[in-house]
Amino acid sequence: MASNGVREPLLSASLEPTAQKNKKEGLNRRRYRRCKSAPLAEFVPPEKDVISSTPNSGSNVGKEHPSFKKVAIFFAVYLGIGAVCFYLVRNQIEGKKTDGILDAVYFCIVTMTTVGYGDLVPDSALTKLLACAFVFTGMALIGLVLSKAADYLVEKQEISLVKAFNMRKKVGPNDILKEAETNRVKYKCITVFVLLMVLIVAGTTFLATVEKLELVDAFYCVCATITTLGYGDKSFSTKAGRAFAVVWILTSTITLAQFFLYLAELNTERRQRALVKWVLARKVTNVDLEAADLDDDGVVDAAEFILYKLKEMGKITEEDISLVMEEFEDLDVDQSGTLSVSDIMLAQSSRRER
Repeated sequence: MASNGVREPLLSASLEPTAQKNKKEGLNRRRYRRCKSAPLAEFVPPEKDVISSTPNSGSNVGKEHPSFKKVAIFFAVYLGIGAVCFYLVRNQIEGKKTDGILDAVYFCIVTMTTVGYGDLVPDSALTKLLACAFVFTGMALIGLVLSKAADYLVEKQEISLVKAFNMRKKVGPNDILKEAETNRVKYKCITVFVLLMVLIVAGTTFLATVEKLELVDAFYCVCATITTLGYGDKSFSTKAGRAFAVVWILTSTITLAQFFLYLAELNTERRQRALVKWVLARKVTNVDLEAADLDDDGVVDAAEFILYKLKEMGKITEEDISLVMEEFEDLDVDQSGTLSVSDIMLAQSSRRER
């Protein structure tokens, strides 16, 4: 990097064939903690308005599949307590009623999904306080538990969808898995969209045939329900209708929420891919080499170049590198700059002593 106090261009060092072998012989240890910040992309590709450096949300690393037994228990407890509570105070709830316990379950579902038709409304201080408690706990249950379970179920259907799309092509199981992983969010979007259309058609048909609504009114009620608008001028008013609504309202509202979530993920993924494509396509300059030269020795090796490019792509940050290097330094007991089996054993033994 410097000769007689004069700073030389980085590219001149890279032309020497022995530069890589002789770099910093006296330096036994590299300190990546001093990583310079890669100049994050301010360039906007022609076909995109904005490029986001948000890491790919589609990664499955560290993702835990929900326990459906626990999901069922949580939901059953919530619905059971809610049904009992609202059944006991049914005389303090105003509106069109059909069956005591069914109305209590129906009111519980309408409350937790925030549909709130207004066909059944609390009419006392106690029932109003109960409704307030159950709406918050219900929203938390949907957001933290039921939506994750729904996401997992959708992922399980991705392989079937990919197989259906490639039915006429001669592709093996590995190719199908690769295709599903590459376009994971897209297939999730398609799967949920198909399910949403089925639920809309089923709800409209049911309201038109059982609740005897006009076709337009039935479709209007479906849209007001799944978007949780719940105007209340059209709703489920029969015993059979409310039994159907208990399952349909919960399923359709969660499905619509998941669909918009996947759309947002798909948009983020496309922007991330556009950023990666631009980073890999643009020419490397002297400025890039200076930024990538983490140890200031005048040359950039593969590890430094990879770190620099990953930072440009927004896949890692300075903090990520620092945390990893801290772990590396803790494990590198002999301070050699490399890890060996003896290093790991010594590090583990020293941790146990603490």
